[in-house]
Amino acid sequence: MKLGVSSYSLIKLVNDGSIKQIDVISIAKEIGFEVIEFIPFILEEGETSEEFAARAKEECEKVGIEIGSYTVGADFINGSDGDLDAEIERVKREVDIARILGAKTMRHDATIGFPADHIGPRDFDAALPRLVKGCRTVTEYAQQFGIKTMIENHGYFCQDSDRVEKLINQVNHPNFGLLLDMGNFVCVDEEPEKAIGKLIPYAFHVHAKDFHIRSGMLPDPGEGWFRSRGGNYLRGSIIGHGDVPILQCMRIMKDSGYNGVLSIEFEGMEDPVLAVRIGLQNLKKYLEII
Repeated sequence: MKLGVSSYSLIKLVNDGSIKQIDVISIAKEIGFEVIEFIPFILEEGETSEEFAARAKEECEKVGIEIGSYTVGADFINGSDGDLDAEIERVKREVDIARILGAKTMRHDATIGFPADHIGPRDFDAALPRLVKGCRTVTEYAQQFGIKTMIENHGYFCQDSDRVEKLINQVNHPNFGLLLDMGNFVCVDEEPEKAIGKLIPYAFHVHAKDFHIRSGMLPDPGEGWFRSRGGNYLRGSIIGHGDVPILQCMRIMKDSGYNGVLSIEFEGMEDPVLAVRIGLQNLKKYLEII
């Protein structure tokens, strides 16, 4: 496995002005990552996404780090004011950015679910036809550029392993798969190791993510915590410091034959550079163990 990091892990430093978006590339390389992936860019004044993508690709080549993936938002129910065809075209334009960037894969969301004023069935099966059309059309477009597209177990409505598996199989396209985030399953109170065992055959890319978990029976721990769908308390953690069974998940990945990118996505309160450095050390240690 190649070990990578998501630019999202350092977004706190970009947002507070400590570093520029382009700086995440050299920081990732200096820490020791082999691969970097990008979320939508935080641009300089007057800069376009196309311009930054080209600049980021050049910088990655200069410092010697591989570009793994590009992550964007999408919503094939609510996006583009509910106009499915318009949302599909918008996500295709993000594929164009991924192409300039030189990413081999692109992750997009499927939906956050039905709006509050929706009339009619609101379950996952009712959403599937629109989600399938959106995902399949985008991946057919991306395939011509050699870019695989993925959904992620993310956003509550499309987070459960059975829903993710159903959507991927309904799209039924060799260019479409999964960005498998081992930590996100706890957001819907699902055991990560069981979910990974089910979904690893569909994975094009994997996120290592850890969370501190506290029972919803306890008082609210305070700032920095949020609730799972079932009411438990979660807080982002340094890899190896939390309660997600990272080592067990990695062992399942190895046993399945997965040999792609395992990329840290850090969402905790600690200093981001310190956090991803410790996380990388722990992932390397786990790889030696398995």
